[in-house]
Amino acid sequence: MLTGVVGKPNVGKSTFFSAATLLHVPIENRPFTTIKPNHGIAYLRTPCVHPELGVTDNPNNSQCVNGTRLIPVELIDCAGLVPDSWKGRGLGNYFLDEVRKADALIHVVDAAGATDEEGRPCPPGTRDPLKDVEFLDREMSMWFNQILQKDWRRIAQTVELTHTNLIDPLTERLSGLAIRKRHIAEAIEEADLDPEKPTRWSEDDLLRFAHRLRLVSKPMLIAANKIDLPNAEENAKRLRDAGLKVVPCSAEAELVLRRAAEKKLIDYTPGDSTFEIISESMTPEQRRALTLIKDRILSRWGTTGVQDAINGAYFDLLNMIAVYPVENAERYADHSGRVLPDVFLTPKGTTAREFAYLIHSDLGEGFIYALDARTKMRLGEEYLLKDRDVIRIVSAKGRR
Repeated sequence: MLTGVVGKPNVGKSTFFSAATLLHVPIENRPFTTIKPNHGIAYLRTPCVHPELGVTDNPNNSQCVNGTRLIPVELIDCAGLVPDSWKGRGLGNYFLDEVRKADALIHVVDAAGATDEEGRPCPPGTRDPLKDVEFLDREMSMWFNQILQKDWRRIAQTVELTHTNLIDPLTERLSGLAIRKRHIAEAIEEADLDPEKPTRWSEDDLLRFAHRLRLVSKPMLIAANKIDLPNAEENAKRLRDAGLKVVPCSAEAELVLRRAAEKKLIDYTPGDSTFEIISESMTPEQRRALTLIKDRILSRWGTTGVQDAINGAYFDLLNMIAVYPVENAERYADHSGRVLPDVFLTPKGTTAREFAYLIHSDLGEGFIYALDARTKMRLGEEYLLKDRDVIRIVSAKGRR
């Protein structure tokens, strides 16, 4: 699964991305700092199961810090979007070519309202952040609609003449956008359209379908950035009142904390509500900066919001759960004796057999049963996995 960090220019997207991944990317107070997309690894934060099980773990595909399991996920920092990007204006083509691969979106918004629609600085409070959300939503809906329009007449006529399922040709047409059959079916239903009579869909119907398809295939949360500036808190509340999923955020504060932790100046894990100074070699300026972050951000909001946004994208928007596969259910270990070495992200609703395929195709093909390592109870192939399950797969072609 891939999450895109999106928004108009100069709102703190690259700062957010750097804070999440610790990659050094260009960060300047001007539009279009990001021209080519940046790819990096961030981490989801979830309580590890090893304290509950009374064992010491040996993480392999993730990290465990003080009982917190950090699971790697991929982020992409997309070029800034400006009005009419769907027509190719600005860096629209760069943006759309990259965002098509994303499964979820984190929309970084200047909650202080201090950048105009093009990303140019303006007096704080001048720009309504709700308009930025509406503008990006429209750009993406128009882009989806443009793609659908290209072959729509042929697809619609073929479906009606051959009495075939509209979902299949649309899935093929949209395969490059990480859109699945379930997304198309859900969008048709939510748009209240007849899939058997697509030639009767009007242009407005198709645009409505494109909008619903964007909502279900690329769900979005709002990172209300610069939350410590004037007007930001009020604007964040207005965004929430509009029915949006909003995370108050200070990407700049998170980047300062991550860099300080990287230099061993403080003890800090992304998503913590505080930090501990562990170095005496800090300059007075560094101490003042950290004090301001503690007073203005952490004390007021609990976290900087960056980790909350990343977690929200995967656990809330994409409904992912964390599952621990083991081969030895008594010791919660793999064949090498490593305890709880791996944790897999899988969509909520995944069955035990589907999970076996996720680990290895041989395990899925030879699936006999699964075992709940906690209770030692056998689980059938249709068992729906739960978050933090510890599972052993018993298969005719191997065990896990």
